[in-house]
Amino acid sequence: MASTAQIPEGGTYLDTFKASFTTVPIDAANGNAISTTEFLEAAESLTTMFDLLGSVAFAPVKKDMLGNVEKIRKRQLAAPLESQNLQDLVRNELKSKSHTATEGLLWLLRGLEFTCIALTQNLANHEHELSESFRSAYGVTLKPHHSFLIKPVFSAAMSACPYRKDFYNKLGADEAKVHEEMRAYLAALENIVNILKAFMDSKEAKW
Repeated sequence: MASTAQIPEGGTYLDTFKASFTTVPIDAANGNAISTTEFLEAAESLTTMFDLLGSVAFAPVKKDMLGNVEKIRKRQLAAPLESQNLQDLVRNELKSKSHTATEGLLWLLRGLEFTCIALTQNLANHEHELSESFRSAYGVTLKPHHSFLIKPVFSAAMSACPYRKDFYNKLGADEAKVHEEMRAYLAALENIVNILKAFMDSKEAKW
């Protein structure tokens, strides 16, 4: 699905997603274990939003996130029974003295948090342009971890953001519905990011 995805009549762009963070299973009785398959599908769906931002400058951002999805999925396919949720996938990969998927999850989380903070801030501040919200989010999520070679690539993407009104128009005709659905979607994403960040900061996820 690229930016040509057809929004259903009366719907929003979120309706074109294969999977949403609002429906990713979280097993509260098992340490908030997050289901791997649904999480990866939701992350893939989110990256199509970068197509809506309408600039080739966002292509590296999307490519980076999809590359990390693939690292995690490769581990899941190699050891499906040990990878039904993300926390178990990490624990079991680290036991095998490998950390490719674990590192991929760490970077994917940073990308998801970057996107989540940018869009949440933008929804809450109607006078903010997207470039301002994305630049602010980049400074507190990805930028501290990027090399001097990567930073200009992402800075170019921030500067190339479309106007706020043009972006929201692409999300759906009913502005109130777009805002309502985006708020619910971003709240679900923020919850998942916070659960996984806490886990990735724990001793269990260190390599």
